[in-house]
Amino acid sequence: MPEPRDNHLLAALPAADLQRLAPHLEVFDLVLGDVLYEPGDTLRHVYFPVDAIVSLLHVTENGASAEIAVVGNEGMIGIALFMGGESTSSRAVVQSAGTALRLPGHSLKKEFNRHGDLLVLMLRYTQALITQMSQTALCNRHHSIDQQLCRWLLLSLDRLPGNRLTMTQELIANMLGVRREGVTEAAGKLQRLGVIEYSRGQITVLDRARLEGLSCECYSVVKTETDRLLG
Repeated sequence: MPEPRDNHLLAALPAADLQRLAPHLEVFDLVLGDVLYEPGDTLRHVYFPVDAIVSLLHVTENGASAEIAVVGNEGMIGIALFMGGESTSSRAVVQSAGTALRLPGHSLKKEFNRHGDLLVLMLRYTQALITQMSQTALCNRHHSIDQQLCRWLLLSLDRLPGNRLTMTQELIANMLGVRREGVTEAAGKLQRLGVIEYSRGQITVLDRARLEGLSCECYSVVKTETDRLLG
């Protein structure tokens, strides 16, 4: 059974703060492909992933999409609730199935408005998330699909307990906002180099150090800033 301290944000709270939130947290299953909210939806809950990954996507009028951030056990889904917007222009989709701890929005806002440790932690997390979004935009514009795939795999691995991801190339292409053929070619290169093994929607990372070496600087920028703000 997931515990609050299985999520890094909740684990960073002082015991007294976490004790106030704990009675309102409920275990919530996140199924691959589930949409937690669509653009413009009024948010009612926030989610603290434990062993799942959620992608934040922007979607165009014709249905094309691109990922702007990934959130796992280091963070939370639903920052619009405490930022005051109540809704957001992004879509939240479960990228890797697992569990999360769900908290009613009013419970989070009540604790946030105490102007204590939760407020400071949430603002630091928001800064880390903005860094990831900004770096993703830069990466999508200036770096190759090969580098983008390496960055994406590393960010996903950091949010999972093992070295295996369940993800089709078509879904990866949708996340990165590129053609499937580009992802197929990039994944094939990594497999030939012995960095990953890909079979039937399962990606296993065999050589993480090599994967980091093949990635652009965007991964290390995001990781360094996240560790600085939340470590």
